[in-house]
Amino acid sequence: MLAGTVVPSRTVSGPGAGAGAGAGAGAGYWTRLLPLLAALACVTRAPSFARPLWNPDEGYLAVQAGMLAHGGELYETVVDRKPPLVPWLYQAVFAVAGPDSLTYVRILAVLAQLATAALLASLARRRWGDRAGRTAGVLYLLISVGLNPEDAQAATFEVFILPGTAAAMWCADRRRWGAAGLAAGCAFLAKQTGGAVLLPVLWLCGARRGGLLRLGAGAAAPVLGAALATDPAGFLFWTVTGSGTYASFSGSVLHVAGRALANATILAVACAGLVPAVLHNRRAARTGTADLWLWLAASAGAVTVGLHFFGHYYLQLLPPLALLATAALRALPPGRLAGPLLATACCCALFLTWGLLAPRAELDHARRVADAAARRTGPGDRVLFWGMHPEAYWFAGRAPASRYLTAGLLTNYSGGRDGTRTGEPYAVEGGWRTFREELATHPPALIVDDSRGKPYAPERLPSLHRLLAAGYEEAGTVDGAVLYAREGR
Repeated sequence: MLAGTVVPSRTVSGPGAGAGAGAGAGAGYWTRLLPLLAALACVTRAPSFARPLWNPDEGYLAVQAGMLAHGGELYETVVDRKPPLVPWLYQAVFAVAGPDSLTYVRILAVLAQLATAALLASLARRRWGDRAGRTAGVLYLLISVGLNPEDAQAATFEVFILPGTAAAMWCADRRRWGAAGLAAGCAFLAKQTGGAVLLPVLWLCGARRGGLLRLGAGAAAPVLGAALATDPAGFLFWTVTGSGTYASFSGSVLHVAGRALANATILAVACAGLVPAVLHNRRAARTGTADLWLWLAASAGAVTVGLHFFGHYYLQLLPPLALLATAALRALPPGRLAGPLLATACCCALFLTWGLLAPRAELDHARRVADAAARRTGPGDRVLFWGMHPEAYWFAGRAPASRYLTAGLLTNYSGGRDGTRTGEPYAVEGGWRTFREELATHPPALIVDDSRGKPYAPERLPSLHRLLAAGYEEAGTVDGAVLYAREGR
């Protein structure tokens, strides 16, 4: 038997087993637990509804959804280095509820967190009993906010990875290999790093030939379907092969390492209430949890891939962390479990307060710039916001003049660089040629230079500098951004 093989569903052992799976079987367990998890999911995601946008990723997705709704084609005239599932999700929500608010997308994010918590509770209950199931679900939701609010509260790619990865492990735990592969494929389609869950799933599958075939077929089916539904060559380029310069951090080692340490420290604060109990019960956390440790290691690898360590990347660590903490806490007597849970709840409250009170300087800046652009253009005009705030298009209600919604895709600055390896030579392949063609075919009525001294300023980019000099004149400044109107308007 493999080291990661799980205990059968009605066999529960160990000092933390609680009442056992049999005693709590049936609907009663879930009718009590699911409302608790739903209420906790709503509370922990409450700050996400406090502002129209949390970060540029939400803005990028909102603008992409609008472009798709008006005839854009993914990986052709609508591009990003991400798989299509989340842009399609935004597009579907906007089609039903309208494009003016992300409220319904945020509701889907609440449901995604609830589904993840319920799947983790089911996994823990099957292995260690009823009490462990409740502990795992509650712990996950409490630590799910343990990052900078811009990372934890945004309804972006990583939040929608998590149900797929948890479902893949849930299905593998029950040896449903085809379904496990399907869930892993869907996680990949939310973001490429979601595919990392295949490593612990393969561990559980072992050398079962039939299981491996079903697993591979299940994982391949949604990915191939998405490729065929878009443009296969474009899908391959934008999701796999076209990110070479983005995935390198040459010249930015200290800058990126500092971000990695900062975000790891923030997450450690969120988990501070669990650390003493886990250290005290290390043996319980190691027993029968090889697949969970492998899941954590694969998720850590997913955080590292790309070498940028943005805070939202760390969300992928939370499901295995919650289960491993549950494995350690099950060794505690019932009376001592309340302490770690209470401490974790206090840390959660701290992060929720941060989310409600977090400054919004960049969001306010984007709105002021967008308002200025809207006043100087008509509803049918195209605009180019040259910067890292694609949400300005959404705020302004103006169509982008280019498929490249941020300067990052044309300069490589989107990786959070410190200024090195930034410029025209580091753009996506063929990017500047396409960009020049787009602006020549449909010249924007207004170009907003929002670089504000960053390494992607127009004076450092010959192509953009020539474009501005040839046909545009300065029309004012707003909050540090320079507005250029087309000559003759």
